[in-house]
Amino acid sequence: MSKGTLFDKVWDLHTVGTLPSGLTQLFIGLHLIHEVTSPQAFAMLKERDLKVLFPQRTIATVDHIVPTENQARPFVDTMAEEMIQALEKSCQENDITFYNIGSGNQGIVHVIAPELGLTQPGMTIACGDSHTSSHGAFGAIAFGIGTSQVRDVLASQTLALSKLKVRKIEVNGRLQPGVYAKDVILHIIRTLGVKGGVGYAYEFAGTTFAQMNMEERMTVCNMAIEGGARCGYVNPDQITYDYLQNRDFAPKGADWEKAVTWWESLRSNADAEYDDLVVFNAEDIPPTVTWGITPGQGIGVDQKVPTAAELLEEDRFIAEEAYRYMDLYPGQPIQGTKIDVCFIGSCTNGRISDLREAAKIAQGRQVAEGVKAFVVPGSERVKKEAEAEGLDKIFQAAGFEWREPGCSMCLAMNPDKLQGRQISASSSNRNFKGRQGSSSGRTLLMSPAMVATAAIKGEVADVRELL
Repeated sequence: MSKGTLFDKVWDLHTVGTLPSGLTQLFIGLHLIHEVTSPQAFAMLKERDLKVLFPQRTIATVDHIVPTENQARPFVDTMAEEMIQALEKSCQENDITFYNIGSGNQGIVHVIAPELGLTQPGMTIACGDSHTSSHGAFGAIAFGIGTSQVRDVLASQTLALSKLKVRKIEVNGRLQPGVYAKDVILHIIRTLGVKGGVGYAYEFAGTTFAQMNMEERMTVCNMAIEGGARCGYVNPDQITYDYLQNRDFAPKGADWEKAVTWWESLRSNADAEYDDLVVFNAEDIPPTVTWGITPGQGIGVDQKVPTAAELLEEDRFIAEEAYRYMDLYPGQPIQGTKIDVCFIGSCTNGRISDLREAAKIAQGRQVAEGVKAFVVPGSERVKKEAEAEGLDKIFQAAGFEWREPGCSMCLAMNPDKLQGRQISASSSNRNFKGRQGSSSGRTLLMSPAMVATAAIKGEVADVRELL
């Protein structure tokens, strides 16, 4: 088993005890909730006449079901209105801080916690959402959990978990122009597989990550779960501390210096032992696009859809299913695939740096005729900052729609949905069948700059041609 890693240190520091089952009872320092997985959890507490044990350690927002065009209350979608009302009531009854629409701090849960400084190194973080792994970018151990586990954290501030193995994933070198953090994680998942990380925490390391800003690191950690890993993290460094300093909930004054000293001590030791090590060369990573129905079915934008013979035997069945569903044939170039909808946003790529990169491509150009393209900021703060920089004007002049913050078409639990067999270029994290709102809709995952390129060209195209 691993020894001396950040994961081991944080796990040990938060261990309350070992349960008779052999599971670890782990204290959770920060619990994030939203409107989808929490109503049932609060109902379970009421059934058992239980209180929220540490309400000050739970923070709520609304993101999945909010419309991004018209956010006037009550919502047109009656179920969405019921869900937000249930969260409002539960937070009020339990004295939980709730960042509602119009608060200035509302947004996708994995965007607002870092920008508020709630997410910090050395924390254990849980949320009823798969992509909680995002917070590992700060050197935290962050888990996505189910509704019954949301109940457990509300009632006890702990989770019963099996300790994970730790795989170190090194990426070294400088990324080529037109290659972004999204391409890095898609390349890793393509190589190791969507089940390759089962039973592991991923430690992302190497000179490439050392050069990434915090938002890029969040993009990579966000999709660790798509590679089967329960969590992913990056050791904290000066880039982490510069990002956190002076944020709302970050330590202040003398406490800041103490915090940085402690955070430094949590970094994986130079002689740390890992359960596995995988090394990548950054220069080998191309702008990457998914062609199939899992995030692991990715290829370079200048490559062709693989034939069954080119795949591992265990990957051929799902490939055959993907060929049929996506209407793509083996050996077909992915470049030139016609696009109907282009979506820039999500907890993976809805932060300010993502919007800046997409705006560079959009500036002075026009969205292709017949393509619906829209941009959804990840939070109210991101939206405000983007508008202060004039990014909204750049997108609108190019023919993109500029929306209000929310999860939007990432999972389509709101009005933003694909229709019929539409195919989308999406900066989100999943390309499962029906993921974006239509049971027959098709999704191609790529970086925000690549989505902007597809919007301009009307088809999958190489962003490097427009740089």
